[in-house]
Amino acid sequence: MDKIALLKEKKQQALLGGGAKRIEAQHKKGKLSARERLQLLLDEGSFEEIGMLVTHRCRDFGMEKEVYQGDGVVTGYGTINGRTVYVFSQDFTVFGGSLSETHAEKIVKIMELAMQNGAPVIGLNDSGGARIQEGVVSLGGYADIFYRNVQASGVIPQISAILGPCAGGAVYSPAITDFIMMAENTSYMFVTGPNVVKTVTHETVTSEELGGALTHASKSGVTHFTYANEVECINNIKRLLSYMPQNCEEDAPRYAYEAGDERRPALNNVIPANPNQPYDIKEVIAELVDSESFMEVHKDFAENIVVGFARMGGRSIGIVANQPAFLAGVLDINSSRKSGRFVRFCDAFNIPLLVLVDVPGFLPGTDQEWNGIIINGAKLLYALSEATVPKITVITRKAYGGAYDVMNSKHIGADLNYAWPTAEIAVMGAKGAAEIIFKKEIAEATDPEAKLKEKENEYTEKFANPYGAAARGYIDEVIMPEETRGKLIRGFKMLENKVAKMPKRKHGNIPL
Repeated sequence: MDKIALLKEKKQQALLGGGAKRIEAQHKKGKLSARERLQLLLDEGSFEEIGMLVTHRCRDFGMEKEVYQGDGVVTGYGTINGRTVYVFSQDFTVFGGSLSETHAEKIVKIMELAMQNGAPVIGLNDSGGARIQEGVVSLGGYADIFYRNVQASGVIPQISAILGPCAGGAVYSPAITDFIMMAENTSYMFVTGPNVVKTVTHETVTSEELGGALTHASKSGVTHFTYANEVECINNIKRLLSYMPQNCEEDAPRYAYEAGDERRPALNNVIPANPNQPYDIKEVIAELVDSESFMEVHKDFAENIVVGFARMGGRSIGIVANQPAFLAGVLDINSSRKSGRFVRFCDAFNIPLLVLVDVPGFLPGTDQEWNGIIINGAKLLYALSEATVPKITVITRKAYGGAYDVMNSKHIGADLNYAWPTAEIAVMGAKGAAEIIFKKEIAEATDPEAKLKEKENEYTEKFANPYGAAARGYIDEVIMPEETRGKLIRGFKMLENKVAKMPKRKHGNIPL
């Protein structure tokens, strides 16, 4: 056989991966092959493969008899909407997608190229974990990948899609990346599988219950997005990338936008007359941002805070907003972690931040205190204080206590702070404050309830409004809700060349 014919044969073997029958079995499970996933993800004809003919080096346990071109992972680069990305797609039909020495080397190569050339790296994960036959060599391969994940963090966007089982050491690389997506019913993530759990703890649990997409979306918060199938998942990787720059030294793409009447009269009627009545902050977001541009992150986790990407006047922004429709919008452990990490991503990649505030405080209770609400609440405080991107705050209603400080107040570096006339900026709610301040007067009154109501109204008149804070310069302007979108567009445009000088240091010590 001549050299050209041999090359063609080897490439054909690589294209088939673990074989046509195994690919057909994947299809029956509702899963695409490794190459089909890349074909769907990348612009047509743009994929350039690297390492197609690589094979494993293991000669133990009969492994020398099973050699596949590519060794269970397809790696290379291409474009998404004309922008360069680096990709790897694990092939479950080859040794269950398990990671070997050469498998790891291929992924490391791609990650290093991505860092050197300043472009996102996307991993399509479908792996049972380390290849047992290779022992410590495969474990070393994982560590090599983890190290590159950390080196790339904050330098280039890293996105992980979990499109099958992801077990053992395989879960930690996605955990270090910026965003994780999972396909429902076919993808799982766990450090130890159901069989090991049953042996060690005697718990009987299914793979779906232990580490399925819905479990990680709602309980652990490990995954940021879940989708019904792989096609939806891959299409939304492309959408997510559209809000991000290629690297930390660039800005996110701008989309054409034609300015018009930016008033949104519907916002004048969003806040209920009863200050204790909930409303949906997503309705406010929808009115403020460009039409259909909001992409929520962590939708099903810590629903008392809403975070996500959107566009305003064609520019990408990140949004952090208290959600009065869930737990009254209080801050707790999970919402602080969720929003703190999102803020740090936006700051790392030059994405301006909009913070919408309606927060009655931190969630009280032994569960919160014993599990570290202090240290976790401080994560959001630290993240917003550290962020140097343009930051604008709008207080729609309540901004009470320490939560007022934490939610991007002027005191922690916000550039512009607006308040609606319905804003209540105070240490606490009027009733609680009146009970403390006027305790003696209320107790001595002939009608304590009437006296409490009187003092509550007195406190409300003095403190439960935005004007005291505005008089001190903590609020830049009290605005009508319908004016908010126009103010924000102009504000972000004014701040687009912001430069912040930070103290010289190696890095801060965030309260982990």
